[in-house]
Amino acid sequence: MDFFVQVLIDGLMNGAIYGLVAAGLSLIWGVMDVINFAHGEFLMVAMYTCYWIGMLVGLDPLFSWVLTGAFLFFLSAGSYKFIVRRSIGKAAMAPLLATFGLSIFLKNFCLNRFTPNFRLLSGTSLEGKVTHIFGAIVSQPKLVTAIFSLVMLCVLHYMIKKTRIGRAIQATAMDREAAELMGVDTERIFTLVFGIGGMCVGIAGGFMTSYLAVFPEVGALFSLIAFVVVALGGFGSIPGALCAALLIGLVESFAGFYIAPVMKYVAVFALYLAVVLVRPKGLFGW
Repeated sequence: MDFFVQVLIDGLMNGAIYGLVAAGLSLIWGVMDVINFAHGEFLMVAMYTCYWIGMLVGLDPLFSWVLTGAFLFFLSAGSYKFIVRRSIGKAAMAPLLATFGLSIFLKNFCLNRFTPNFRLLSGTSLEGKVTHIFGAIVSQPKLVTAIFSLVMLCVLHYMIKKTRIGRAIQATAMDREAAELMGVDTERIFTLVFGIGGMCVGIAGGFMTSYLAVFPEVGALFSLIAFVVVALGGFGSIPGALCAALLIGLVESFAGFYIAPVMKYVAVFALYLAVVLVRPKGLFGW
């Protein structure tokens, strides 16, 4: 029974973190119909930013996530303004190739500047601490990251559904021309949405630095999982991203423990294929 609870909690925590990482990608994809291939590299940049803030200033990730979130918001919004925007409206593959090129640049820049070595931020306030929940041993840094991920997802969902700017985002996603006729500055909305997407991975990456090593390839797996979460949950749907992420986290955790560790991602992608065959728009697509 203790093993079951351990695996269950691990899966839920992983799912909550996947949800926040995927939420920004889901928003960009759902509103702009642009696949941001640099999403994983933005996460990597966030983790490096938090790591160096901790090393040079001594600021704990429990506080530096604010700085990484803000930095990634402006980096992502700037990437849209100066790179992605120039590719929209041209060839169908142009935005995808633009973000792919950006991902290659960011990865190789960090590889050149910081080497491929793994870097782990030590001396954080939650380092080595655990919590016992129904007999399961839970890492406090990961638990805090998962809880805060859920909080941020709730805040993001409230903003989309209940605020004026959120309604403008929904209108732009549904019909850009009609939204412009109603006075919505869709170009500003696109910039904001791209910035929010970066902010989500900035916040997630800031917290994840407290328990994960940082290296230039760290965002690759999270990026791949995020794409699966978005397609499974539905483009542009925050509740869909969360539900899909929790489901993926549980499938990954249970398959890895009860079948074999090498089978956990096989199970995840098998689930993805099964769902999209039945419902191509995902579970909660707009």
